[in-house]
Amino acid sequence: MTRLLRVALWLVISLLGAAAVGVAAFQRNEPVNALWLVVAGVCTFAVAYRFYSSWLVAKVLTVDDTRAPAAVTLNDGKDFVPTPKWVVFGHHFAAIAGPGPLVGPVLAAQFGYLPGTLWILIGATLGGGVHDAVILFASMRRNGKSLGQMLKEEMNPVIGLIAMISLLAIMTILLAVLGLVVVKALAESPWGLFTIAATIPLAFIMGIMIKTGKASVTAASIFGVLGLCAAVVGGKYLPPSWNAALTLESTQLAWAIMIYGFAASVLPVWMLLAPRDYLSTFMKLGTVAVLGLFIVLLHPPLHMPAVTPFIHGGGFVVPGPVFPFVCITI
Repeated sequence: MTRLLRVALWLVISLLGAAAVGVAAFQRNEPVNALWLVVAGVCTFAVAYRFYSSWLVAKVLTVDDTRAPAAVTLNDGKDFVPTPKWVVFGHHFAAIAGPGPLVGPVLAAQFGYLPGTLWILIGATLGGGVHDAVILFASMRRNGKSLGQMLKEEMNPVIGLIAMISLLAIMTILLAVLGLVVVKALAESPWGLFTIAATIPLAFIMGIMIKTGKASVTAASIFGVLGLCAAVVGGKYLPPSWNAALTLESTQLAWAIMIYGFAASVLPVWMLLAPRDYLSTFMKLGTVAVLGLFIVLLHPPLHMPAVTPFIHGGGFVVPGPVFPFVCITI
């Protein structure tokens, strides 16, 4: 009976998700309610997580909980450190869900809401999530080696060298673009800069609390979230002298970001990088949850067509046609 109920529940979720996608894709006579997009996303990712990801982990990646990761076998207290699972989750989530997934859908909106929505649902399920999981577990089984190093060993040194040069070029371009987004957002914004800067000492304290065992992950999380909320609210009421000091130009912010990036890369991962990523995950997931909640409560209509004439090219932001540029933009 319990099995039958589970099957019925997942069948209902699947049908509800399919209906939501159908309404978003084919309803043209009146504005589509934004609630349908939330339902489509929640149902699609729930089904994908329950069935596709479990099959991928069990049958393709053959994940074994008894296999010790590099954090245990190569524990050096710096780059390889055993870390609580939720901190690891937050660390990887923040690294993947950076400004790109937030900015990309906004830029792709020039094609209409439908192309971006479909690509997020299909691409994240069949492409992005699978890609990240395969690379992550492959690296774990090879003592935390990079993709270029793995290609060098599995194929040949020439392929590995080409891959490492290509990845370096791609990452340089991506970081430059994302860095530009961050700089433009924080330039002449003391409130925003104060909030971002406050996460650094908070992360230091959280990292020390967890590493030394002085506090549990839960206690450190509560401390960090309360401190982050205080920084967000308190940034509005900074004294004039602080506002003047935190009002930086784009060039100054660019140098500050580079200095932070260097510091985060040379310090032990448990001290700054992992706890700060973990802390920022609360902000990201909290923002998504609040947005979703208010869409459910207010269910506003979408004041945007499903597709625009820019699907054929000539857009103001993305000049190319919807395919393949929607896949590149998001």
